[in-house]
This record gives sequence, structure tokens and C-alpha cells, in this order.
Amino acid sequence: MDKNTIITYIKELCTRPSPTGFTKKCEKYLMEEFKNLGYKPYQNNKGNVIVPIYVDEKNKDDGLLLSAHIDTLGLMVRSIKENGGIQVTTLGGFPLNYAEFENVKIFTRDGKEFEGVFRLNEPSVHGSDTPKISKRNFDEMEVVIDELVESDEDVKKLGINPGDFIALDSRFRYSNGFVKSRHLDDKASSGVLLALAKEIKEENIKFNRNIYMMFTTYEEVGHGASSGHPSGIKDMIAVDMGVVFDDLKTNDRLVSICAKDSSGPYNFDLTNDLINIAKKIGIDFAIDIYPFYGSDASAAMSSFYDYRHALVGCGISASHGYERCHENALMNLFDLLKTYILK
Repeated sequence: MDKNTIITYIKELCTRPSPTGFTKKCEKYLMEEFKNLGYKPYQNNKGNVIVPIYVDEKNKDDGLLLSAHIDTLGLMVRSIKENGGIQVTTLGGFPLNYAEFENVKIFTRDGKEFEGVFRLNEPSVHGSDTPKISKRNFDEMEVVIDELVESDEDVKKLGINPGDFIALDSRFRYSNGFVKSRHLDDKASSGVLLALAKEIKEENIKFNRNIYMMFTTYEEVGHGASSGHPSGIKDMIAVDMGVVFDDLKTNDRLVSICAKDSSGPYNFDLTNDLINIAKKIGIDFAIDIYPFYGSDASAAMSSFYDYRHALVGCGISASHGYERCHENALMNLFDLLKTYILK
């Protein structure tokens, strides 16, 4: 697979806003792209995009499900302040300082869009030392709209109301082999799965088991893969992000195979299969434990799906902030998944 194909898919996904609960732009893109590739994708009631990659009725009880998520972190209008600023609530878990001075886009429920910036209430260093000492919390920060507003009534007249979604600018960049962007968790893996599906179709690859892909829309709040799976699945591999941290072995150039996260250990045999394949094909990888993490496979286990489950992903540094990974990690992840499904 040409790495540029993977990078292009990731860019297309990252530049389409999709905060948890408002993922229609990415859903539409995936549905159209998979149809263009010759697949027959469909959606369940909660919006997850499910793609039968290869289905043979003779293998109906030995299916493999590869999952990634397209929902991202974001904000929502909590209330409108008297001065016309917007007080927010978060979608997903991240410290507010990670979003400070980010450009945002507000999506109203009647289809209007507005731009703005998320910043401290008093952001000027020439006014006081407030920017140095202020806590980055909901009381001290606000979204300032790029409109001529001076009061809460001015904002309401625009059609902005509590419950409207706010997306953070992804700031996608591809520089010297590194992909830098918000929301590489998990649009990097989603792009890798798209590229894998493209190569499968172009090479007319056949399998000895049924293969499905699923792109979930509520993973960041914990219930992305909790329902609506295709039937006949035996194994589920969540393809998400690998954690880069001081005492872990993963970095943003490796594939990470997770042995355990906050939901507990992953299936011993399925995880071993992935480790052995990574060794056999000679890719750069690490085995790690993620202490503050849960995946779509975790959600499926909590919903009593009777699967073997595993978790892999390319290493992503600065998770839930302005994230980064290297093209080598993306290609290694692609090779690991392709080799596994061909075995």
C-alpha cells in the first residue's frame, strides 16, 4: 500500500469535524467512500458504519470484526454568558488547557455554522498577570464568537443555544514523515482501515473467514461498540491509538499491542497471535499496558458479546491534545493487520 493513500484518508477524516454525538460528516464520507470502493456499507441505529469486507455463508460463525472510531473530543454549548461569551462543557476527557486558543466551529441544531476561538476570559498579558495565574477551568474560559455580539441576547438571535456542538480545529499537517493533527485518536487507525479495505478490493483478496469493519460514533464517551454488531463474530480487534508515556515502550514510530488497560487484560491467545505475527514479519512494535484507557473492545465485552478481543494501534504522542505519529507506525499497523487477516 502506498503510504500517501493512508495519509490522504487520514487527512480527509481529520478535516471533517466529528465531535462525539455529531459525526454525520464523517459518517457520510465513509459511506460514500466504501460504496465507491465497491462495498455495501450500512449503519446501525446509533450511526456506526458497518462494512462487510468479505462474507461467505459457510464461515458464518468464525467472523472477525476490526473496529475503529470516528468520533472525537470536542465541546458543547453549556450556557451563554451576559457578555456574549459561551460557557462550555466537554465531550470526552481532556484538560481544558489542551484546547486553549484553538479555533472552533459551532454547529447549531438548525444547521447554521459559526466560527470562534476558545480562550481565557481575560487573555491579554498586557492587561494583567491573569493569563499566568488563571486556572484553566470552565469558569475561567469561554468561546468567543467571530460575530459582532455584546450580550447573551445578541448570541441567541444568531440561533446559538445550549446543546449546540463545538468542534476543535484539527490543524492537520504532514511534515517530514510525521502526521500532526488533533483527533489522530482515532482517525489515524480509521484511515489505515480504509486503505486496507481499498487494497483488499483492488487485489480481489479472498479469506477463509468472514471479515467486517466497524467505525463507531460514541467511543470517546464509552459506548461506541456496545451494540449493533454483525452476527457470527468470534474475534474483535479494536484498532485504536497506542499510548506514548514515560514508563511505556511505545513511541510514535511503533505499533503498540495492548496487553491490558483499565478494563482489564485482553484475550491471551488473540493478543499472542498479533505479537507473533509482528515478530514474524519484522515490524517495529511494543507491548504495553494502558492505565487510563478503554477501547471499543472493552465496550463490547461490557455488553456481554462473546468474543476474543484484542487492541492494537499506531503510537500516538500527546494523546487528546495536538497529537503526532510517524508514517512508519501507520505502515507497520497496516502490514500487521493485513498479515493477520490473511493467515
